[in-house]
Amino acid sequence: MTSPHPADPVADEAIGAWTDVYFQRTKATVGRFGDARVTYAYFMRRPVVCAPRLALTFLEDAAKRRGTAFEIDLRVPEGKWVGAGEPIFYVTGSFFHLVDLETLVLMRLGPPCVAAYNAYQMCADLPHVAFLAMDARHCAGTDMAELMAYAASVGSARARRKVGAVGFVGNATDATAHFFGQAHGMGTMPHALIGYAGSTVRAAEMFHETFPDQPLTVLVDYFGREVTDALAVCRRFPDLAAAGRLSVRLDTPGGRFVEGLDPPGSYAVLERFMPAATRGYRDDKQLQYLIGPGVSAAAIWHVRAALDQAGFDKVRIVASSGFSPAKCRLMAEAQAPVDVIGTGSYLPERWGETYATADIVEYDGIRRVKVGREFLFRK
Repeated sequence: MTSPHPADPVADEAIGAWTDVYFQRTKATVGRFGDARVTYAYFMRRPVVCAPRLALTFLEDAAKRRGTAFEIDLRVPEGKWVGAGEPIFYVTGSFFHLVDLETLVLMRLGPPCVAAYNAYQMCADLPHVAFLAMDARHCAGTDMAELMAYAASVGSARARRKVGAVGFVGNATDATAHFFGQAHGMGTMPHALIGYAGSTVRAAEMFHETFPDQPLTVLVDYFGREVTDALAVCRRFPDLAAAGRLSVRLDTPGGRFVEGLDPPGSYAVLERFMPAATRGYRDDKQLQYLIGPGVSAAAIWHVRAALDQAGFDKVRIVASSGFSPAKCRLMAEAQAPVDVIGTGSYLPERWGETYATADIVEYDGIRRVKVGREFLFRK
């Protein structure tokens, strides 16, 4: 069960303001002509990983507030694969009390199911990599941030069960850390701290002095000297480096290459470490992930080689910047030596795919649904 969410619109007046008007008018009509006991079927229009908990929690909370009860028949457990059109759950109860909840239930069902699917794919493609959920900054408000963090935890748990993946080990905010079994969010520094400090090494010193017991992860792309600054930080903190408590984070923007690389150099890096990655057909986007600007597979191999050559083989690499399911898949093919990926890119990219839908399939025990949706009848 999730912690209370201050922005969750559960009061009846808030539900009335946020639900579709035709549901409000249906509620008024039912109130005038008499209630019925109905059963709703909730389903997705595409295959997803089932993430229904926040939707069900909302329904249960609404029932308590209204002094009624809903019978919930969950057909697909959390974290299981569910096909397009397959009912995820049925809800039976008062038509009067259920009709105006549909909009808000669908808000809490569709996006998390698609995001859980994406999170699962990323973790399954890179089972030995730890993921950090950095979704909050990409979300449209705190409600969405809760949905996405929950979704990442569901997709991650599925990947652990199916392929033994490390999965998501935490996230960036305190409010949703509980989804990952953590008391607090994770993270060390943004680029702003390095700008404030005036140098990458000085920012690392300031952070370490303030939080001496925390493992140290240092951004190394601020000045465009990923290799130079990574090595400088390692030399400044040799004990942390030797103990495996130091990480360097690559967040190089897509407008330039990592220090020391260009297109030919990036090809050469992969030819040296993973030549199979560039064999065969690749479209432009795939090539960008492999040998393009920003945090490419070649960039990660390049920084790893520099660290190892300098004797810092225990220093870990954290990568961020656009790590979508597609990019993770290419990183897996290139066997990029990344230890942790910070991402918010499991968020649904095509919102048309997030649509959950609900239909009433029974009225007072009589099966009835609009033509074409008979597949929703309870079996």
